[in-house]
Amino acid sequence: MEINVLASGGFRAAYVALLPGFEATSEHTVVSNWGGSMGAGPNSIPTRLQNGDMFDVVIMASDGLDELIKLGKVREGSRVDLARSLVGVAVREGAPKPDLSSGESVKRALLEAPSIAFSNSASGVYLLRMFEEMGIGEEMRAKRVESTQPGPVGAMVARGEAALGFQQVSELLPVPGIDFVGPLPDEVQEVTIFAAGIPTSAQQPEAARTLIAYLSAPTAAMTIRSTGMEPC
Repeated sequence: MEINVLASGGFRAAYVALLPGFEATSEHTVVSNWGGSMGAGPNSIPTRLQNGDMFDVVIMASDGLDELIKLGKVREGSRVDLARSLVGVAVREGAPKPDLSSGESVKRALLEAPSIAFSNSASGVYLLRMFEEMGIGEEMRAKRVESTQPGPVGAMVARGEAALGFQQVSELLPVPGIDFVGPLPDEVQEVTIFAAGIPTSAQQPEAARTLIAYLSAPTAAMTIRSTGMEPC
């Protein structure tokens, strides 16, 4: 039986690592699709569900999933938390690493950086709020660069398009050509819960439950940790 999944990048590394084990031990095959947890872009998860695209499982930031449940696009009671994720910082390989020891040092690094990059999804929504709370929103709007090529924020940093990149740790770690500096310090950190749910339009809801159970099982914990997240 074929399970259609729509997932955001934050859980991608763990999902890709876990999927072969699921397919090898079940009677199901999985078709994977990718989109952002938030935003109104054509490939974002909310937009695709609102447009009537049909999937059996969605994996995304829990705030966005809860909103889709309220809108009747995801089944009430189907949410299963998978992992806790932190926002991290990266620089181009070999570049000086900024001090991330405190909120003030992060603010200083932001003001000193010639350019920054961050996503349009969960971590990016938080960063825009963090900039305003730090009182540097205007400065950061002037420094933000948009990617000229597809790919994660880390790829922009590796190509030299941005001096600092901010994204979920799990999305930065796999990218070649960058140095991962570390997560934001606790005082300015945002923990994102990535969760799975079953859309109301799911064609294979029972098969979807077996996949979600596999991704949230204790046996998945080590793999999830290896990608920079903590299992729920």
